[in-house]
Formats: sequence, structure tokens, C-alpha cells
Amino acid sequence: MAQNVEQQPVTKKKLSWHQINEGVAFGLGNLGHSAFYGALSTYFIVFVTSGMFSGVAPAIANRLIGLITGLVVVIRLAEVVVDPILGNIVDNTETRWGKFKPWQVIGSIISSVLLVVIFSGIFGLAKVNWILFAIVFVILFIILDVFYSLTDVSYWGMVPAISEDSHARGIFTALGSFTGTIGWNGLTMVVVPITTYFTFIATGKHTQGPQGWLAFAVIVGIVAVISALFVAFGTSEKHNAIREAAKQKTTIKGVFMGIIKNDQIMWVSLGYLFYSLAYVTTNGVLFYLFKFVIGKPGEFWIAGAVATVIGFVTSPLYPILNRFIPRKVLFALGQCSMILAYIIFIVAQTNLTLLIIGLVLFNINFAQLVTVLSMTDAIEYGQLKNGNRNEAVVLAVRPMLDKITGAFSNGIVGAIALVAGMTGSATAADMTASNIHTFELLAFYLPLACAILSLLVFTFKVTITEKKHAEIVEELQAKLATGEAADVAVTPASDILTTEILAPVSGQPLALADVKSAAQPQGLPGVGFAIRPSDGRLYAPFDGTIRFTFSTKHTLGIVSADGLETIIHVGIGTVNLRGAGFTTYYQDGQVVHAGDLLMTFDRDLIKQSGYDDVVVTFFTQPGRVTAHTEDWSTEVQHGQSAMKVTFK
Repeated sequence: MAQNVEQQPVTKKKLSWHQINEGVAFGLGNLGHSAFYGALSTYFIVFVTSGMFSGVAPAIANRLIGLITGLVVVIRLAEVVVDPILGNIVDNTETRWGKFKPWQVIGSIISSVLLVVIFSGIFGLAKVNWILFAIVFVILFIILDVFYSLTDVSYWGMVPAISEDSHARGIFTALGSFTGTIGWNGLTMVVVPITTYFTFIATGKHTQGPQGWLAFAVIVGIVAVISALFVAFGTSEKHNAIREAAKQKTTIKGVFMGIIKNDQIMWVSLGYLFYSLAYVTTNGVLFYLFKFVIGKPGEFWIAGAVATVIGFVTSPLYPILNRFIPRKVLFALGQCSMILAYIIFIVAQTNLTLLIIGLVLFNINFAQLVTVLSMTDAIEYGQLKNGNRNEAVVLAVRPMLDKITGAFSNGIVGAIALVAGMTGSATAADMTASNIHTFELLAFYLPLACAILSLLVFTFKVTITEKKHAEIVEELQAKLATGEAADVAVTPASDILTTEILAPVSGQPLALADVKSAAQPQGLPGVGFAIRPSDGRLYAPFDGTIRFTFSTKHTLGIVSADGLETIIHVGIGTVNLRGAGFTTYYQDGQVVHAGDLLMTFDRDLIKQSGYDDVVVTFFTQPGRVTAHTEDWSTEVQHGQSAMKVTFK
């Protein structure tokens, strides 16, 4: 009997020292990469409005500021179309060093050199011929942006190339995100000291002049290149059949079609778009707030310090709070905190203490995490509603939205600087009440409206909650079991095939009708079998290809070499664990062989959470099955024959 079988311990993969070193090297890569993005997306516009056209006639300078700001917006929006093309370029690269690392080095070096050239004011070309300057700027900025994007695409694309283990991938991604926070917010803390110091060295003036901005760009470029070299020399791309077989590309058409057909991705995207527009725009104008409104540019580092500290706290706090508080509520709390922050910014005027409180509230937000999780859950929603599983959309939508909001925020920040008179050598003493009012209107009231709209969209239009997702997954699995949701090419009826199904786990075999639950009191539908496991290891039941894995990891689809589409589902109700306790050892699209270890699962966690750990195997096209015979006794070991299936 199953209860007399000694439970074997679940062995989870541990990171080797080599993987730890790779993780550190990979993480350091995003330190410079995020700092570069911060310099390009936020402080470049500050440089354009304050120091780029020093010595140029004010009328021409303002004309160039407007022109450059507009061009940056157009170029950034064009990236939305260009990025998939760049992704294909990276994906089709074949060198002795792999496909990603060469672009890390090439992209970082070229983009860093061009960053320095642009921060030099293209060596004062605007003073000689401003029309020629505009033409050269467009060419250089496009090249810079293309090579930066190649670096960006190749950096995050390396994660699945470094490791096949999802647990290790999660650690690499977390390390990259962690160092990215340091690079982005750290820049806020050092930009004023660096620009002021080097300007003083060159001119003897304690201000942020062109010389200081050039030194700033040189430092950022050097850090970006060094960080890329850490990735190039500290990581190794795996070369195996799995990666060679992955040929699927994401196109911009596929992204938009996925959004249009999936209303929940659309609403989540719209809510995030409003949030991101508010967040990025406000970060872009904080320097102007400290320099022109408060009159203390030297205190600007405080904004970066607050964001860094709050970021370190909120990221690890989210999964703890989410155990007790639904994510929509956490999103709403974050948006309410942001709205309150804007109210404080508006009434604080020059009160630095109130502004710091506002900055704390502004950065208490879980929007990015909630957005990623909601979009991930919307995959199953779309699969149930439309019959399409658009996983590529999840990978492409949020970065696309970040680029869109980055483009618009650059335009808004440039416009604020122009209409509020915060350009050139202007100081806080030059600001009139009208200037300050104009600044507040565009810098705080407009983002406040966006924050409110984001809250309203998530509250009233986003319905893909944790509970709703669990219901969707269970409904989808029921449809898969009865063949209603299958989307597989059917073998011609004249071909009669037989596949031997091996037991994916060790334990006590059961008929599907004997697996009862509150949702299925009559037993599970469909054709297949179940096993009440005696340990927490799951193996491939035959030679085949992994078709998909639910975001909650507890369910995977695998098709045999001769076309038998099969679903393996671990546990009843385990969808609510949202991946906790599950470790996978494959990736979607991987060819596996009978007996390969696919997954480990924590039986104790499943039971302690009040769920059944039974492992269910069923076929998604039961209409194709013409005969099946069970081949088991009271106990079965993984790898033993469990069922023979004849199908057409």
C-alpha cells in the first residue's frame, strides 16, 4: 500500500560555485547597463536643457532644445517596431563566443563612445552650424539607441542560455534586477556631485556645466563597458540541442494581436501605462524640482537614496504581504500612496522634510510586480477565452510599454523645461510664480491624473485576480481533459499508432474516476490515469517534446514523438500555490526522453496547504484514442509501464 512506502526526500538542484560566479558576473552586468539607461533616458534631457547649448544664442538654443526633445520622442517610439528586428539579429548571431556575449561587448562599447560624443555637444558643432548639428545628432542618436538596444536584448536574452534550471534562472534575474536598482538609483545620488566637481575643476564654478556633464558621461560609459566585460568573461552560454531547436520569434504584429484578443492583457497594459507614465515623468523632473524650485541641487542625491532604500524594502516585502493581501489590493495601496505623494509635492513647496515624506510614499509601489504577475496569469485567460496561448506577449509587452512611456516622459520633461524657463543658466532665483505654477501643473498635476487613471483601470477593469486565475486554470484543465481546448495537428485517420506511457512518478495507481474533489465530486473526466505519489519526483513518461508549462508550474503539456498530446498535472488545488514548492528541470520546447527528471515538488508543502498531491496524467484529444489498457498493480515505480494507448 502507498502509505507503507517510505517517502524519499525531494532533492532540489543547488547552485554550484560556477553558477554563483556566473550569477555575480551577470548581476554586475546590469549595474552599468541600468546606469547607462538612466543617463540616456533621464539625465540626457537635463543636460540638453541646461548645458548642451551653452554659448549658443538663447533663441537658437531654445529652438534646438525643442527639436532635440521632439526627435528623442520620435526615435524612442520607433524602437517599439525596431526591437523585434534587433532581437532577430541577436538570435541569428553565430560566433565562437555565442550569440549574446559579442553584442554585450560591441553594443556597450559603441553606445558608450557615442554617449560621450553626444554629451560633448558633438564637440560644439551647434555653435558652428546648428542645422548640421541637428542632422548629425539624429544619425548619432539612432546608432546609439540601436546599439544600446542590442545590449539590452542580448543581456536579458542570456538568462535561458546560462542555465536550463528555472530556479537558477530566477536567481540570475533577481540579481540583475537588484544591481539594476543600484545602477539606476545610484546615478541619482552621484549625478550632481560628479557634474559639479568636474565643472569646478574646469571652470572654478560650483555649478553643473558642460564640462561636468561630459565627465559624467565618460564615467557612465566606462562603468557600462566594464559591466559588459564582466558578463562576457564571467558567464558561459550553453550550447545544446534545446537552444538550437528554439526558433520562434516575436513580431510586433504578434504582440499587438495578442493584446487585442486578450482584454485582460489590454487592461493590465493600460493600467501599467498610466502608472509608468506618471512614475517615469516624475523621476525626470525631480532634478528640476531640487534645482529650480527648492534651490538646492546639491540635495538631489536624497531622491536617489530614498528610492534605493524603499526599493530594497518593497521588493522582498511583496511576496510576504501577498500571502495575506490580494495583489489588486496591494496595487491599489501603492497607487493611493503615489496619489498622496503628489498631493504632498504640490503643497510642500520648498519644505524639504515634506518632500522627503512624499518621496517615500511615491516609491512605495508594487505596480511592476503586480503587472508582470497579472500579465502572466492572463496567458491562461487568453487560452481559455480565445484558444491561443500567447506567451510571447508577456515577454514583449511590458518592455514595450516602458519604451513608450520613456519616450513620452522625455517629451514632457523637455516641454516643462522650456515653458517653465528652466533652461540654460537659469537658477531658482530666476523663477517667477508663473514659472513655478507651470512646472507644478505639468510635473505633478498631469502625473497625478495618470496615477488616478491607473488606479481606476486596475480597480474596475482588471478581473484577473489570484482566485479568478485558479478558477480559469481548473476550467482550462477540465476542457483539456475532455478535448475541448486542444489545438494540435491531427494525424491522418489511416495511421493507427500505439504509445506506451510510463509512470511519471512512483506510488499507488488510480483511475481518473477515483480522483474526487469538491469541484469534481464525480471524479475527473477524460482518458488517462492518476498516481498518488510516494515521493516528489516527476519523470518524462515517454520520448517527446515539452509543449508548455502553466505559469504556476504544477501543470505541463508534453507531446510524444508519434503525436500523443498529454497533460501531467501535479496535485488538486495546487494552482493556488502559484509555483511555490515546484522546481522544473526543462524548458518549453525541449525534447526529452523517457525517464528524464522533469520536476520536483514539495509534497509536505502541498499537504500542509490543504491540497491533494495526486499526480494526474490525461490525454487532451480523447476522441483520437481508440483503445487503452492499464498495466499496473497496487504499486508502481516511475519508469514502469502504466498504460498502452492506441490512437489515430
